[in-house]
Amino acid sequence: MKIVVLTGAGVSAESGLKTFRDSGGLWEGHDVKEVASPEGFAKNPELVLSFYNERRKQLVNALPNEAHKQLAKLEEKHEVVIITQNVDDLHERAGSSKVIHLHGELFKIRSSGNENDVREWTKDIAVGDLCEAGYQLRPHIVWFGEAVPLLEDAVDEISNADAVMIIGTSMQVYPAASLIHYAPKKTPVYFVDPNPSLGESNRKNLKVYAEKASSGVSKVVDLLMS
Repeated sequence: MKIVVLTGAGVSAESGLKTFRDSGGLWEGHDVKEVASPEGFAKNPELVLSFYNERRKQLVNALPNEAHKQLAKLEEKHEVVIITQNVDDLHERAGSSKVIHLHGELFKIRSSGNENDVREWTKDIAVGDLCEAGYQLRPHIVWFGEAVPLLEDAVDEISNADAVMIIGTSMQVYPAASLIHYAPKKTPVYFVDPNPSLGESNRKNLKVYAEKASSGVSKVVDLLMS
């Protein structure tokens, strides 16, 4: 069976990573447009680079939680594709082998002048760190107003899913929120979130688990493994 999993910040919250846009459009005290848009980077590159440097340091010390581990366990019996809005690598560290990062990856950087010049990176980035062509290096993050290059891959995967799990995401941020509409109508959907927003969905085969990721995912995985 092919299981496609859509994950958001809630799946990593129990690992100590703060959820994106928790309060009033703020991310760790910053207006998201200041630290997650091309305009913000052009206006204040020092602030933006410092913000992601701190997120990178935080991620180094984070560990996969039970939800990440349970999703990796699913691969013992099923084909599993994870489509995540998260920029952390906790799915990979837990053992998941196929992860599509819609919004980029914190441990990668790219050239501001060439989006295909992407490289692994774990250190800080400073203003003046340039690629070989002389362009400033920037986080490999899809900011507001930028295209989501892996969206078509995600659509292809969910269009062929035998089961779908949605974990820890409000399903309110587009284009990621649109992915559920590509799941085949007969495909069962399991939604795990403390405050699920798909409760009024007209999908007849939707099962909602209104709880934190670790406990809800464990229940769904037990069901799919049985």
